[in-house]
Amino acid sequence: MLMRSVVDGDPRLLAWRRVREFAVPPSMIETATARRLAGDWAGACSAARVDPDFGACSPAGADRVCASTGAAGDPELRAVARRHGGELAAMIHADLLHLAPDLLRWHLPRVETGRLRPGLTVSLAVYGPRLHLVARTAPGWADADQRITLALWDGEVAGVHPHPRPHRRFRFDLHRHLWDVRFAAELRDRSGADAWPGDGTGATHRWRAEAEILRRAEGRPGDPVLVRLNRHECPEVLPVEGPPSSRGRDGRGLLPREALLLPDAATWVPPDLELLRAGLIDPGQLHPLVADALAPGHARAATPGETAGPRYVDCRGQRHRIGLAGGVLSALDHDPAELRREEILVAFGGTPLPCLRAIEDATHRPESLTDIRARLDHGDLPGALRAVEALLGPHAALRDGPLRDELARVEQRHQTYELYRSGLAGPGPTKKPRRRKVTR
Repeated sequence: MLMRSVVDGDPRLLAWRRVREFAVPPSMIETATARRLAGDWAGACSAARVDPDFGACSPAGADRVCASTGAAGDPELRAVARRHGGELAAMIHADLLHLAPDLLRWHLPRVETGRLRPGLTVSLAVYGPRLHLVARTAPGWADADQRITLALWDGEVAGVHPHPRPHRRFRFDLHRHLWDVRFAAELRDRSGADAWPGDGTGATHRWRAEAEILRRAEGRPGDPVLVRLNRHECPEVLPVEGPPSSRGRDGRGLLPREALLLPDAATWVPPDLELLRAGLIDPGQLHPLVADALAPGHARAATPGETAGPRYVDCRGQRHRIGLAGGVLSALDHDPAELRREEILVAFGGTPLPCLRAIEDATHRPESLTDIRARLDHGDLPGALRAVEALLGPHAALRDGPLRDELARVEQRHQTYELYRSGLAGPGPTKKPRRRKVTR
């Protein structure tokens, strides 16, 4: 059953709640939204850790090509206008102005750890048989801060990305509500929120309608549609008429070649809807565009800050606070005389108070704190540092340890990522990595 409470502890939904808390932080959404509303699509992408990569700026004379596109001020699009023409560049520019890169990050496929699925090319918009606006995640060996690349794919397969072609299964061009603010309100209808029975049957009630959308888009009204939930299960086949069948293979055990593949985004119930129905999340904790679609009329909460307040520790049968006092991390619910006695006892080999032990751990190993570790796992290094500063004080110095080592590795990872983007880095390990299971 999907409808479980926190006490029942549905591990998948609890994991998704954690992803929603840390993977796309409120500060990212707020900054990206402000820049998008100001018409600065590139700035919005920067705020959401999305790197536009449409080719080098075109030579002199390209400005004349794109002067009438509205994209003349975008260096990234000058090369597009030169190569594909001003009309097409204008279409792409219009889509970029309505791209919510933070919403795209919110909806991109993830693996069991909650991180973005690596080495993936997702089609966002199709402008011709061989021209797609795509979002790419780096392969695992080249990942830096869970960054995403925004590019155009025109049929070329050069470069070091392991899967440069748009993925048949993971595609958003038929699901613009997952990245385009003009269609964001469609999430409620496309997710089947009003008809979802909430009994663990998944999104099967939407498969027929989504299959028709796919057939129309591909111009193949009479072809069957495959529904593949994961690589282990035999896919179901949706014929144009009649009931679905899981026996969609021919006499040699092969799937019908003429069958279309239903996009992954159409096969599952959005985790946000499940979290809301299970009472594991409030609408105000969701991306605002998602909350408006799935919980219309909800009260807008103020954007929460990312600085930490006091932390709570179970100390000798009571719940105590540790937090900053006079710029120093302190046990707030113990008086100074008691703390001095405890420190003397510890000096003679006694067991420290849980509050003092928590302060020692936070000071020496802040990366062990769950929220800081989660920010690091999702590439939010600035957020992790702000949380450390809020905990230890603005003038606290990091001690030697895993967090300091992590900071030292950041620069090297970014260098590898930039080499990968430029095509100068190698393909990574020669051994083929184990395929990762998708959480959907």
